[in-house]
Amino acid sequence: MYVRNVGKGEKIRAGAQGAKRFRSLFQQVRRHIFNGRGDDQTEIEGLGALSKRQQSTRVQKRAPDPTRYEKITRSKTESGDYNVAAMRDAMRVFVATFVGLKGFEVVTSKLASRRGGAIEPKARLHKHANARMALSYSTILLFHRLLNRFFRRLRASLLEEHAAPFRSRNPRITQLLSSQHAPAIGASLAGFFLGVSPADQLRMTIAIYLLTRSAEFGYNALESTGHIWAKDADGKLTRPWWFGSWLIMPFACGQLLHAFVFDRDCFPASYGAFIVKRSPEYIQFRPSTYPVGGKAWPGTFDIVDALAELSKLRWPPFVSPILFPSLKQTLPSGLALSKVSPITSSAHPGTKHTSCAVLHPQDPSCARTYLKYWLAAFPSIAKLFTAIYGGFALLGYKSLLKAPTPFLNRLAARILRMAVFLTGAIGTSWASICFFSNYLPRNTLSTQRWFLGGFIGGLWAFVARRNERSNFLYSARVSIDSTYKVGKKRGWWRGVRGGDVMVFVASLAVLNLVYEKDPGAVKGPMVRKALSSLRGEGWMDKLAAAKGATRPDETDEADEAPLLDDDKKDA
Repeated sequence: MYVRNVGKGEKIRAGAQGAKRFRSLFQQVRRHIFNGRGDDQTEIEGLGALSKRQQSTRVQKRAPDPTRYEKITRSKTESGDYNVAAMRDAMRVFVATFVGLKGFEVVTSKLASRRGGAIEPKARLHKHANARMALSYSTILLFHRLLNRFFRRLRASLLEEHAAPFRSRNPRITQLLSSQHAPAIGASLAGFFLGVSPADQLRMTIAIYLLTRSAEFGYNALESTGHIWAKDADGKLTRPWWFGSWLIMPFACGQLLHAFVFDRDCFPASYGAFIVKRSPEYIQFRPSTYPVGGKAWPGTFDIVDALAELSKLRWPPFVSPILFPSLKQTLPSGLALSKVSPITSSAHPGTKHTSCAVLHPQDPSCARTYLKYWLAAFPSIAKLFTAIYGGFALLGYKSLLKAPTPFLNRLAARILRMAVFLTGAIGTSWASICFFSNYLPRNTLSTQRWFLGGFIGGLWAFVARRNERSNFLYSARVSIDSTYKVGKKRGWWRGVRGGDVMVFVASLAVLNLVYEKDPGAVKGPMVRKALSSLRGEGWMDKLAAAKGATRPDETDEADEAPLLDDDKKDA
């Protein structure tokens, strides 16, 4: 009983001492906080030392320093939160992509069934294509974030003092991993996960798109630093007034027209249909007076095939069936030319060249046909772009309500410039064939004149050189894709397995480097936000966050009018 009471008394005394110690510690902490001595780190260290003095010797030996404790807890919690957030975003991308692709497939199949009745099941070239594409895009996002963070932390660790022995033993590896470009290049290795998606046209389109965008932003970065154009005394670029992104179009139009005539399987069908539908006076449609029981009227692409055959035959002269009715065959032999005989049989007797008889049989004058083409094609093309640009203009209704007259004037001018450019490009490309037939010898550039004609037609892009960079780059992407397919078809080069994935990785590396070096070279706040999200920095505009406001040349109009355009003011 006595022993029990003694033990209880010791416990009471120990509790009293503990309470007294706690009150003393609390008073010192309160004085330390309310006196406002030192910064946050000093307060933390002081509180840590104070709490350790109040503990036993064993606890003091085992307790970590506040700095070490902060590093341990921060590294674990931040890494865990970052990885969880990256995984969560990747899962969202996977679900959204898979649902979107599956929904698009269902909707298109339903629409096709309503139009044409029963649909024959298509043979699937790839198994689980939608799931593979969704997995590819989600893993690119996930590993791009993880690799970007990993190489950044690795570089920081290699630059610390405790890594000096490693740096001395491995100078080349240290130079490689401690470079300021290592995180950007290392994170781009996530682009190899594009190979998970099926090797189809979509994957190649994505690779070409990123290639052109990285080249565009790289050009902007080099131009802003003066590596391409020197700067004068006022700091303005000495770029020629005529230089701009419109110079892409002559080369793109020349290549596309040549592929359209000779390699239509390497040419986008929608692009060709757009050209043919807007080529009145040059593409002859079946007249209403044509007899029903007569020979089948040639289709639009039959006319193009006949022109290709004429090119290979070195542009033979035209023999009119009206002037020489006794001749059984007035056209050169060939299947493609035999299909256009309903067109050439009624051609004007004054026509000199077979190409003119195919393109404009009713009028022997090439210049008059070109003028009539403008009168017929320009209104329809202007209506088309009025509908397109007018619809997009509604998104800027605030500017319309604020200043309606200047807004409508800019919209009308843009529609007219684009209509003139497209009408002139298509018409001049067709009319150039007549021009070459009249002024060039038959054997001179017999097939290459198609490229030359498209090049001349593409010069009309000078009219629409302002604010149309996106359209010019679209044509450049189509031309790159077509050129690659034509070269592979004709044996100019051999395709490399996974070559599109390698192009994607290299383009992603350039894009990361440009964004780190000069965020202003990446035009468009939405593009910069998407890149920041891909790098794990959040949905933020790095340029606006760094400067607190948008630069004078970083307006919405500047995002549409790039540095490549000559109407862009030099910063």
